[in-house]
Amino acid sequence: MQRRAFITLLGGAGASSILSVTDLRGQQTAVTRVGIVTIQAPTSPPYIAFGRRLRELGYIEGQNLTLDFVNPPRHPGGDAEAVQELIHRNVDIVLAIYQPTIAAVVAAAPSVPVVMIAVDYDPLALGYVKSLAQPATEVTGLYLQQIDLAKKRVQLLTQALPDVHAATVFWDTISEDQWKATASAAPAFGLWLADVLLLDQPYDYDKALAQAPPDFRSVVIFPASPVFFPDRKRIAEFAVRRKVATVFPFREWVDAGGLLSYGVDFSAMFRRAAEYVDMIAKGGKPANLPVEQPTKFELVINLKTADAIGITVSPLILARADAVIE
Repeated sequence: MQRRAFITLLGGAGASSILSVTDLRGQQTAVTRVGIVTIQAPTSPPYIAFGRRLRELGYIEGQNLTLDFVNPPRHPGGDAEAVQELIHRNVDIVLAIYQPTIAAVVAAAPSVPVVMIAVDYDPLALGYVKSLAQPATEVTGLYLQQIDLAKKRVQLLTQALPDVHAATVFWDTISEDQWKATASAAPAFGLWLADVLLLDQPYDYDKALAQAPPDFRSVVIFPASPVFFPDRKRIAEFAVRRKVATVFPFREWVDAGGLLSYGVDFSAMFRRAAEYVDMIAKGGKPANLPVEQPTKFELVINLKTADAIGITVSPLILARADAVIE
């Protein structure tokens, strides 16, 4: 006889949305439904890492796991609309990368656990957690203080390209604090900065470069932004075409053809987020799960790109790099 399965809601109306799958042998497997609001493709490297880690932990999509990706509309309130869609789908846990996603979940479904990957905002200052050691809310996860890394990126840039004394920072409204931190750090390393605020999506990088003074166009620094990330291949092509050296916060940009990055392994943060999902799915309370801050940072340099744009990276920096793409 062909084995069949059916899905039933556990409990009555208003109960948890966790499902169980029951086959004809009477065996039950809990199904964890994870909701994700993102402008990235599910096939982008961080989400591949997230799914791979869940599989390593024993989750199989279609059996005991559902991943619901929702792309937020690109207008004010878009994240709130996406969260409403996830609530309609009865998700058990929300994976939140963007600050507006957390705000929308807290406002519309405060009892739904949130695993955050906070890169562009401070969850403590915004009140999403009471403390990093003891969140005391339904929000936990990982928090990266990008602002603290701005000074180090400027330092590495001036060491990698010692003849460069001027650069441009492309920033958007999401990454304004990072731009300010970069501007504050630059004078100590003898670097002059120009800046270009990008407003209208999709961003026109050629047009943005034309707005910078001519002497500032040989290097462009990109802060972390969820809008810049999916553009990483397009940015790399722009940079090679215009012979521009580029500096980024994550190696995914360098893998796509950027010149230099310094920061955490972004995909590793998503792998760790998968472990938070697992802990909550097994009964862990977000209020008691400390928010983690990455402590390992990596310098990645793409020598193929250096050759393509006609520059030489200092051998001293190459020797310090954690990864060199040749």
